[in-house]
Parts: sequence; C-alpha cells; structure tokens
Amino acid sequence: MNYRVFGAPMPAVSISMEQGESIYTQSGGMTWMSEGISMETNMKGGFLKGIGRMFAGESLFMATYAAQRPGVEITLASSFPGEIRVFEVGAGKEYIAQKNAFLCATPGVELSAYMTGAKAGFFGGEGFVLQKYTGRGLAFLELDGTIVEKELAPGEKIKVDTGNIAAFEAKVGYSSEMVKGFANVLFGGEGLFLSTLTGPGKVWLQTMSASELAKRIIPFIPTGSSS
Repeated sequence: MNYRVFGAPMPAVSISMEQGESIYTQSGGMTWMSEGISMETNMKGGFLKGIGRMFAGESLFMATYAAQRPGVEITLASSFPGEIRVFEVGAGKEYIAQKNAFLCATPGVELSAYMTGAKAGFFGGEGFVLQKYTGRGLAFLELDGTIVEKELAPGEKIKVDTGNIAAFEAKVGYSSEMVKGFANVLFGGEGLFLSTLTGPGKVWLQTMSASELAKRIIPFIPTGSSS
C-alpha cells in the first residue's frame, strides 16, 4: 500500500492498494476511486463500538473499500482547512486525537472513544470525549490549521487551549488546570481552565480548530430577514 498527501489548504490523500488490501472510513468519506474497488458498509466492531465512535464524533456506520485487483487507487479529502497526518499505530504506539479527526485507516487499526475525565472534559472547553487509536496499521487523520509537533521530555508540561490540541501519544498525561487570578478569569479570554499535557511523548498542536472558527463566524451570520 502506498499513499500520497496533496493539496492546500484543503488536503486530500490518494491511497494505492494491491489486491486484497483495504481501508475503512466513515460513510460518505470517499471522494473518488478507480474501478476494481468494492465497498461494504457496516457497523465495524458491532453496535456498542459504533455507539462509541458516535460519541467520538464519527458515524455509526463505516465503509470498507477493498482492492479487487492490483494497482487501484482511492482518494479521500479533508472536510476542513488544515493538514492530513499519517500515524503508524502498533508496537507500543497508541494515539489520542481530537473529535472528528478520523479520515480513514487500515483494517488493523481500532477507533474508539477516549474519556478525558469529567473535570478535564467539562471545563476544558471541547467536551470530555476524544478519539483513541489502537491495534496495528496506518491511521490517516485530518487536523485543523497548521500543525506543530513537539517532543515532551519526562515530566515536561505544556499548557494548551483545549481546542488547539490535535493529537498526542497515549502515554502523554492529559489534565485540566484552573487559570489563577480573578482578572485572568474575567478578562483573559481563555475560560476558567486550560489543558495540560505532560511528557514523555509527542504532541501535535494546531493553530486553529473548527469549533473556534465557528464561534467567530456565528455572530456575523444573519438570524432573520430585515424589515
């Protein structure tokens, strides 16, 4: 299996598959594909795992695309300006990502919901359900804006507005922390809590998020006709 990520600011990935290889994505995730690829839609992993995916921002049903002959190609496009990153899952490598990050993955990768805890979730600003990637294979994730990758040393901490956390290795600690100071809470513009990531491990930070962009656009959307 080979792949090519292209395009900006709305990237896409083209995946070339040999006979017998396959990927899965949420229903409606395919953009175009060559002949010789079959599609099967089902609740991958069963009903309960499907419900878990829904909590993590994905669809109940998944579509599996399998190569019926050598050298076929399928293309999937991102739904928001940003970057497509490819994560190799397995051999002790597991990842946590923001909701709605999943684009597609090879069959050996399992997508499930990841609970950050009530405090981190309800006060962190983006909900307490993220996505967790386990198993073995390739996971293609769509991340928002420009991505900055950081390697945290053991015990090293970085405080981040929750919406700017794109992904991190599962071994990285995740918690929330209250902003200190009355004036900071009222006038700082970051809310009561920030998320804290603690090393060791890699983290991927994004310069923007879909939810934050929506907040900025909504006030400019007309709510009714003028008389």
